[in-house]
Amino acid sequence: MALNYIWVFFFLISFVVALIKLIFFADYSIFPDMVNAIFDMAKIGFEISLGLTGVLTLFLGIMRVGENAGIIRIFSKVVNPLFSRLMPDIPKNHPAHGSIIMNLTANLLGLDNAATPMGLKAMNEMQEINPKKDTASNAQIMFLVLNTSGLTVIPISIMVYRAQLGAADPTDIFIPILFATYFSTLVGLIAVGIKQRLKLYHPVVLVYLGGITLFIFASIIGLNNLEKEQISIVSKIVSNFILFTLIISFILLAFIKKVNVYESFVSGAKDGFKIAVKIIPYLIAILVAIGVFRASGCMDILILGIREVILFAGINADFVEALPTALMKPLSGSGARGMMIETMNHYGADSFVGRIASTVQGATDTTFYVIALYFGSVGIKHTRYAVTYGLIADFAGIIAAILIGYLFFH
Repeated sequence: MALNYIWVFFFLISFVVALIKLIFFADYSIFPDMVNAIFDMAKIGFEISLGLTGVLTLFLGIMRVGENAGIIRIFSKVVNPLFSRLMPDIPKNHPAHGSIIMNLTANLLGLDNAATPMGLKAMNEMQEINPKKDTASNAQIMFLVLNTSGLTVIPISIMVYRAQLGAADPTDIFIPILFATYFSTLVGLIAVGIKQRLKLYHPVVLVYLGGITLFIFASIIGLNNLEKEQISIVSKIVSNFILFTLIISFILLAFIKKVNVYESFVSGAKDGFKIAVKIIPYLIAILVAIGVFRASGCMDILILGIREVILFAGINADFVEALPTALMKPLSGSGARGMMIETMNHYGADSFVGRIASTVQGATDTTFYVIALYFGSVGIKHTRYAVTYGLIADFAGIIAAILIGYLFFH
């Protein structure tokens, strides 16, 4: 629904601005430029979608191998001690625990096809023990905020888009996204934990969150002491090493467990082509709307206004062109993806703003969509503070993405 209003708004405001330019400023090229933008962006959207097929097929095949090898169960066992203490209202042996962990683990690995069904299952199981059926419980709110924070280890789709748009090293945003999405999740978790008066000082919670946070801060401090060229080299080596190690681990685990690796890969890879074709109309729709918005001059007006505010505050404004992705992210995943692609297409995949937009895109999930999907599936009408705290996590992720982007790319 949000995307519907955004799409219509882009066209209407673009038309109004174009009329003003034509009538008051005699800009006779404005409407031809807008029509050309429609055709150009439709072509770009089609070419990008088809170009995604190869890399998307590869990664989805690899992820299916890991899924069949039981990688979700392994991750679930690792993180279960933490999450069982973050949702104390759920009885110890209740089946919701398993579904919650499976959902969060699938999200962690970028397995959206597995994450959503498990998330819906978890929400239904939590609803069974929810005393107020039309009101979100504490456990459901914590679960939603953790989902909207978008914690992901392998940002497959973003790396695929970067590869398609000509990035020299599509994985160079791997570590920045990992850091940014972790801060988004950490802030969301702590904020909800304080609101719900959870025992965040429990030794198990401190070991998990404190250990990871110390490691990430130590990494950032260490990187901050390096020259920009050295940061780029370290990031490239580490990100590609981690990514290739995960791929090898999935394959070896599947082989050890006597899973047919080749057939598993092919089974997952088939979805790559289906998804690439499926997204064509959605991608073209949003890219055309954004193209018209930019051709009319509305995007320039928006960016100029934000830039002036940022400069007035005495802050470096080189990141401003990436902000449309950040502004769209809580409202629409498709819209934010379109903004990211349009930014990389306009400024270059390896430009500073192109990399910032990619990092912002991977830092959080789509808050309003996730809340509407999961709460709507069980008939919850009163979401209490879920939206507010989901947006707090989003804001933390976006700020972290920008700051980390300056460290790695500026």
